[in-house]
Amino acid sequence: MRGFRAPVLFLLIAACSYDHTAPGNAPDVPATLSSTTLDHAIALSWSDNSYTFDPNNFQNYRVFSTTYDLDNDLCGEWRLEGTTVAPEFIVGALANGVPRCFTVSAVSVTGAESAQSPVRSDTPRPDARNVVVYPVQVRADSSGFRFWDDDGDGQVEDGELGRIRAGAATDIDFFVDRDGTGSLFFNPVRGGTGVELYDDVPVEDLTSVDVAPCIAGAAPGECAPYTTSPIQASPGFGYVFETDGGDGFIRYGAVRVTHVGQNFLILDWAFQTDRGNPELLVQ
Repeated sequence: MRGFRAPVLFLLIAACSYDHTAPGNAPDVPATLSSTTLDHAIALSWSDNSYTFDPNNFQNYRVFSTTYDLDNDLCGEWRLEGTTVAPEFIVGALANGVPRCFTVSAVSVTGAESAQSPVRSDTPRPDARNVVVYPVQVRADSSGFRFWDDDGDGQVEDGELGRIRAGAATDIDFFVDRDGTGSLFFNPVRGGTGVELYDDVPVEDLTSVDVAPCIAGAAPGECAPYTTSPIQASPGFGYVFETDGGDGFIRYGAVRVTHVGQNFLILDWAFQTDRGNPELLVQ
């Protein structure tokens, strides 16, 4: 029996090829492939046309992955991750901050295999849910936040991520401030840290925040630094922070606010450990 399909809210890329690579009546090539970035994993989803075009000829999908050279946009040698009858698959046990390429093919009941779907690249990153941060006026010792606080070895370790600190510290990425009306604000602190609203409407989930936005700079194709001014924290909205990794490369963090009161806020966060990589979540 085929599995149920979960709702998908991903950007889809149209396929450009329907060539078959094996003799016999191979299924159609999976027309699209999308991904959601997870912690130590990537969730893949694709169009189900290989099955729906001819259900009696369809047997399963094959999922492949390989290394990805982000700087040169090159995928390595493909290896089989697994098979599935549903148009979705989670590739687990991946290293955070290490880019990967993914593709999918379809196999018929006679063993004929289609060509591969469009290729997707994605990079796992750490995240956390339901983190409480207080305004500095309420709890000064728990009003600051830093995405990654390196111990000096240049390696991203779990204990260095998502650290709650004092709001008066000078080495935090931001602290939460409260104005005279009771509204709460993210206030960037350390040099190289800026913040931008991801979208002007609420986002459904942390996974709705995708690539870090490029703010148009003075020259064509140039990205300007993110603002260092305070930005209001509003429930349901997504925010992207750019931070200085201390090695000459920017690293990006994402925040989605789930609750805002007068005395505390609750947020979900994600951080891309791969230096200079703007991929945050959904691709």
